[in-house]
Amino acid sequence: MSDRPSTPSQSLTALEQLIAVVAQLRNPDGGCPWDLEQTPESLIPYIIEEAYESVDAIRRGDSEHISEELGDLLLQVVLQAQIAQEAGDFSLAEVAQGITDKLIRRHPHVFADTEANTSEEVRQNWQAIKAAEKGDDETKLSSKLARYARTLPPLRASQKISEKAAAVGFEWDKVEDVWTKFDEELGEFKEAIAHESRQRQQEELGDLLFVLVNLARWYDLDPEAALQGTHDRFLARFAQVEAACDRPLSDYSPDELEAFWQIAKQRLTP
Repeated sequence: MSDRPSTPSQSLTALEQLIAVVAQLRNPDGGCPWDLEQTPESLIPYIIEEAYESVDAIRRGDSEHISEELGDLLLQVVLQAQIAQEAGDFSLAEVAQGITDKLIRRHPHVFADTEANTSEEVRQNWQAIKAAEKGDDETKLSSKLARYARTLPPLRASQKISEKAAAVGFEWDKVEDVWTKFDEELGEFKEAIAHESRQRQQEELGDLLFVLVNLARWYDLDPEAALQGTHDRFLARFAQVEAACDRPLSDYSPDELEAFWQIAKQRLTP
């Protein structure tokens, strides 16, 4: 049985302590030089890193590390709010109140008299309320797609943009047409690699990747999960290769490393 805080009052006490510690770290009188140097922009990589580490711990079902990583992520929220409060922009209280108010507004089936008996009805209500809050510009699909491109990791953004565009009919008639587009983009990428500028090569690579995301959607596959699986398999096989070598990898020829790789692949293939 965990002895961690379990009641609201205990949670608030722990959060207050965290807020006080962060404030002291940012105190010019005796604070931490590293923390005092930080800005909202300098902390962006840490927000992303801690979010991904939290996701990894959740996927692995490791309760101890989930707790630790969520703590690291919470630190980033508190630290951003502390810096903003020092600048007179907003406080952690405003952050918490803002999300509380949003949750109440967007759950009228819980906090008001709207009915929603299924998760799909909840989703529809949420989207309608969100669109009303955002104003006319948010009702334009192009604005929503641009927000995905700005705020999501590129692969996830491609998935969302593809899904939303297809939902309004901006779509191929059949999957064979997507394969034709893939062949076309692959040819253009090869041409750019052979004859065109680095900028054009980057553009054509992006086009090719975007079509691959669309192919995944047509076949109801998750490209993020697929790529994560590839990472996992590569790392497991690479670890086997390292274990089989008795000197630095750079001392082996490509053919020797390929032989080790094939052995590892056979061992790890179910």
